[in-house]
Amino acid sequence: RAESAASSASPTATSAGTRQTWRQRFRRFRLPIWTAVAATGVLVWVVASHRLFQTPHYMTREEVGAAMVEVLKTATLPSPAARAYAVIKPSVVRVRGMNLSSAAGDTPETSIGSGVVIVDKGLILTSLHVVAGADFVSVTFDDGSESQATVVVREPERDIAVLWATTLPDNLVAATMRSTQDLAPGDQVIAVGFPFGIGPSVSAGVISGLHRQHRSITGEYMIEDLIQFDAAVNPGSSGGPLVTASGEVVGVVSSILNPGSSNTFAGIGFAVPIESAASAAGTSPF
Repeated sequence: RAESAASSASPTATSAGTRQTWRQRFRRFRLPIWTAVAATGVLVWVVASHRLFQTPHYMTREEVGAAMVEVLKTATLPSPAARAYAVIKPSVVRVRGMNLSSAAGDTPETSIGSGVVIVDKGLILTSLHVVAGADFVSVTFDDGSESQATVVVREPERDIAVLWATTLPDNLVAATMRSTQDLAPGDQVIAVGFPFGIGPSVSAGVISGLHRQHRSITGEYMIEDLIQFDAAVNPGSSGGPLVTASGEVVGVVSSILNPGSSNTFAGIGFAVPIESAASAAGTSPF
């Protein structure tokens, strides 16, 4: 029994001795331990303060330029023609001139061309020769909706017609027009329309000349002060907008010059300046 009592008391005595040993060691090394804890706290505070309150680095002009060069090396940017087309596309319409129904009951299409919305209430500019022989006119908007249109102004001496569409799509977008006063040969332009009824199609080129003369398609009038350009246009492009690289309308496509008999584009197109074209609608273009 004595041995058993000694054995059962031994773990308790050992545990007490161990705690006393650790207390002695802690008292012995108390100063170094607290010093290490304090030093660690100071280090953490210094690092945190540096990150929170460090002075921001402002890039120099040279650094900004270098960064932009690196971005442009890998970025794929839309072309000027693509950007201009995205701006003008919602305002371009397809124009169809049609005759009254025949005895067979069909409605033959007499002509097809293009137009551009200049007032969001439904005013559209086009070429007069597109609608001149039609009994009634239909326009198709960018969203695919169609509307009958009335020819409200005819100006044969400029080959310009103003249409008024009776049924409009929601959120119809009118084109932005720009003065031609500061245009110069070599300026980039695009033509948007429905050549041969295909479209909307976009072609890019430059202004080839200003203040040109060209006889109207009917041959009755010599149209003055035209813009000459080399963006490809063909039958069906007439009435569409001639647009700057910013997507602003500077002219209405009127005709092409082709000495052959094919009536296809040979590199010279003409557009009526927007000042003359928009004045037919009785509105200032700017």
